[in-house]
Order: sequence, then C-alpha cells, then structure tokens
Amino acid sequence: MSNSANASTSRAPAQQWSTRISFILAAAGAAVGLGNIWKFPYVAGENGGGAFVLVYLFCIALLGVPMLMAEVLIGRRGQQNPVNSMASLAREAGAKPAWKNVGRLGVVTGFLLLSFYVVVAGWALAYIPITATGTFVGLQPQEVGQMFDGHLQQPLPLIGWSTLVLLLTLGIVGRGVRKGLEKAANLLMPLLFVFLLILVGYASTTGHFGEAVEFMFKPDFEKLTASGVLIALGHAFFTLSIGGGAMMIYGSYLSPQVSIARTSILVAILDTAAALLAGLAIFPIVFAYGLEPGGGPGLIFVTLPIAFGQMPLGTLFGTLFFLMLSVAALTSAFSLIEPAIAWLTEKRLMSRFKASVLGGSGIWLLSLGTVFSFNIGADWTLAGKTFFESLDYLISGWMLPLGGLLMALFTAWVMKPEATAEELDGDSAAYRLWLVLIRFLVPVVIMVIFLQAIGVIKL
Repeated sequence: MSNSANASTSRAPAQQWSTRISFILAAAGAAVGLGNIWKFPYVAGENGGGAFVLVYLFCIALLGVPMLMAEVLIGRRGQQNPVNSMASLAREAGAKPAWKNVGRLGVVTGFLLLSFYVVVAGWALAYIPITATGTFVGLQPQEVGQMFDGHLQQPLPLIGWSTLVLLLTLGIVGRGVRKGLEKAANLLMPLLFVFLLILVGYASTTGHFGEAVEFMFKPDFEKLTASGVLIALGHAFFTLSIGGGAMMIYGSYLSPQVSIARTSILVAILDTAAALLAGLAIFPIVFAYGLEPGGGPGLIFVTLPIAFGQMPLGTLFGTLFFLMLSVAALTSAFSLIEPAIAWLTEKRLMSRFKASVLGGSGIWLLSLGTVFSFNIGADWTLAGKTFFESLDYLISGWMLPLGGLLMALFTAWVMKPEATAEELDGDSAAYRLWLVLIRFLVPVVIMVIFLQAIGVIKL
C-alpha cells in the first residue's frame, strides 16, 4: 500500500476511480485514440508491415510500459493535479521546486494537443453521416480524394464539427471523475472493442484476411529501415499517451491498493490490441480492392472510403468504422483536457463547470488556427509550416519527448528509491527490472527520438 506525499492532499472518494477496472478502461481510453486506428495502420504500411509491428511490440514492452508506470506513479503518490503533484514529490525528495514545471509542461502539452485533436476528430464525426447516406457508393478514387480536399477547404463546417467534439468532451469531463470520466469509459471502451471485432469479422470475409495477417505478422527485415525503427520507437512511446500529463492525472485518482505494474501492463495490452485489431480490420479491405497499404494519413479518409463505396454492405460497415473512430477520439480527448481542468479546480478553486467552460473556450479559440491551416490560412506559415504543422511539430518533436524524458529522470534519479519501491512493490524482480529500464534504457531512447524529431539525427 502506498502513502501520499502529503496526506492532507488525498483525494475524496468521489474523485477516485471506484474500481480497478474503471481505471484500466479510462487509461486505455486515453491511450487508444486516433493514433491507434488512424496512424498505426498507415505507418505500419509505410514501413514494411510485419518487421515494423515486431519492433513496435518490443518497444511497447521495454519502453512504453516502464514509462507508463512512472507517470502513473507520480500521479498516485502526488494525489493532485500534475503541477502540484510534481511540486509535492520534489519537496518529499528534497529536490528543487523547479521540478513542478514538468507538471506545467504536461498540462500545457495536453491543452495544445487537444486544440488540433478536436479538429481531426471532427473529420471522423463528419464522415459518419457522409458514409451513412451512401455518398461514397459509385465514386471513383479521384472523386473521393477531391471530396476530402473539399471538406478541408470549408472552414465553417470544420469549425462546427470540431466544436461538437469539444462540447461532447466538456459535457463528460464537467461531470467529474465517477459521474463523467468513469461512466463514459465503462460504456465507450467496451463499445469500441465490439466495433473493432465486428469490423475484423467482416474483413475476414473479403478473401484477403490471410494476406493481411501475413503482411502484419510475418517480418521482412529487408523492408525495415533505420528510420522505420525510430518511427516504431516513437509511436510505441506516444501511443500510450505518455508525456502529456494525462496518465499522471488519471493515476492521481487511483486507489493505493491497486498494483500500478499490473494495471499498466493491462492498459498497454488493450492499447496494443486496439492497434492490431485496427490493422486486421483495415488491411484485408485495402488488399481486396487493390489499394495501397502505405497510403499515408489519407488511408482512413480517402483510401478506405474508396473501398467502402465498392464493397458489399460498404455503407453499413463504413458508417460503423467512423463511429468507432469517433469513439476512440473522444476517449482520448477526455484525458487531454483533464489535467488542465484538475489544475483549475485545485489551484484556482473553480467549480468543474467553470473550469470546463474556461478551458474549453481556450481550446476552441486555438482550434481555429488548425481549421484555417487547411483553407483561408494555408499561406500563413512560420519557417514554411502552417499553424497546424507548427503546432504538431512543437508538440510531437519537443514537448512530448521532453516531458517524457524529464518524468523518467525524475522517477529514476530524483525521487527517493524507498518512495518508488513503496509504490511499485520494491521487493519484486519486476521492480528491479523497471528501475534498470527507467534509469538507463528509457532516457537514452527518448533522447534519440527527440534528436531525430528535431533534425539533429538524420536517417
């Protein structure tokens, strides 16, 4: 059983997960998002399939899980929002108070990330009625691509869909931990996996399921480049929603009686299962219609709709696919804004309703920059990048890896060993393995990913 760094900051029962499974589902919801269903299939396709998947799984086990445990550990021991948790644990360790800036970085990262995440999630939501009305039936590939480009060229509909995503997010988060986050996770995560399994079942009837399985799980290392390995490393790290404060705040709602190691492993398994099932749902359809598995970001919004427009029952299963994508996006969106909401309620003593309105207003204003990046503001660039590209580069290239690196260093070298041992069952072999990985392997790998992302290492 763990002890809070400051007993007076222990959360009230209403601000804790009521069960272990609720935390697992909520944390898996934070991890399972557009990265699993939108990004994972196309990066796997671009980097040779099976060999990339094998490296990805290896990295999840050796890097993702230890880092996930570290972030949850900080949250549970601090029992507060990321800023106050880092400040409290720094005092406990006799370290400089400047470490609280790592918590600030996490809050800001999640806030900025959600500002463009709601826009991309809005694309998924918009495609539900488009697909359900049979719009893609009979369209030629060029016409589908033109439709997506045309969608991006219209700022008002984009603003409307991203606003709807944000309102749905705030409506859940504003209700609190048990009434909002927990109830949503308990409903949406099982629903997400039901959708995935139905789509995989349908994909198995295309006659190309075996080809997809071979593509994903038969490694051909000749197709894997050094750049592909780094992409696998980075995706394994970021798919678990590490470095942005989400897992820290979710960990702060976790009961001291729950094993961080076991729950982190289960969250990683669910996250990885979602990515693999998404691949098994998508690639058989792609192969069945002679499309390109390495179709890049357009795989979901251009390549698959081409197939949905040609296949039997394509309208039904296409609609189901975009429903699933929207559910995945929402469960991640909850976790991205929660650190900021918790900070406003604890530090500024706001009600959750007021904090949600204030935080949501800021995110909505920032989201306009991303919306305009695809249309009226496409020519507004900084160093050749649009607002959206600049924000994505800042977050993915700098803020997430820096936040992850500092959290790893803090738990490994700043926190007292007896504190981490108390949280992670220090007598076990698993704890000793975690300590080795978080002290030596994880920081080195994050640094390599960081240097590659900012262009210092070129492959």
